[in-house]
Amino acid sequence: MAKQENWIAPSILSADFAQLGKDVKDVIAAGADVVHFDVMDNHYVPNLTIGPLVCESLKKFMDNEGVKAPIDVHLMVKPVDQMINDFGNAGADYITFHPEASEHIDRSLQLIKSQGLKAGLVFNPATPLSYLEHVMDKIDMILIMSVNPGFGGQAFIEQALEKLRQARQLIDASGRDIRLEIDGGVKADNIAEVAAAGCDTFVSGSGIFGNANANDANRYDTIIKQMRDELAKA
Repeated sequence: MAKQENWIAPSILSADFAQLGKDVKDVIAAGADVVHFDVMDNHYVPNLTIGPLVCESLKKFMDNEGVKAPIDVHLMVKPVDQMINDFGNAGADYITFHPEASEHIDRSLQLIKSQGLKAGLVFNPATPLSYLEHVMDKIDMILIMSVNPGFGGQAFIEQALEKLRQARQLIDASGRDIRLEIDGGVKADNIAEVAAAGCDTFVSGSGIFGNANANDANRYDTIIKQMRDELAKA
């Protein structure tokens, strides 16, 4: 199966929450493809971020403003099943979770799929890909963490590139329509290397929102164009 088109997925964890709707509208208008939610519970990871009410509000705003982009929810919570239901009801399109956070991985994946959503697993730097062995038929996305989860703005862990290559081999061997996503430390200066390892979906928080001039009406155009130009080299 041919590699899928590249998606740039800004993580709203790094956006300005005082003007979240505007930031999302502007970054999608600048050429981003996906709205990425990093959901942390101060239990599975040492931080507390956003919940389903924010997702629901943003979904309504996007619909009202005519913003067309899938909402990609990355659950860093334990347990996961209740949050799967809540974010499904709040308008998520993709829901991914960490296998360590579910007592029954297959059941949690089925729960996502039963709501008509795309499902995926997330792999921390030291989490083996072997969790995929018996559930590839329920997987629409594999997310490789290139930082340890819990905080934005961390440096990229180079070992993630080898994990991406391994995941790409598994996807290609399966013949299934599965996206390969990366999250953590992705910026314009390393996105081409990440793509060359097999990635097609690139989460970037501070790499996008942290590099924009708040007073520039077209503040995201430059950084996203830089990313697209780098991806064209991969």
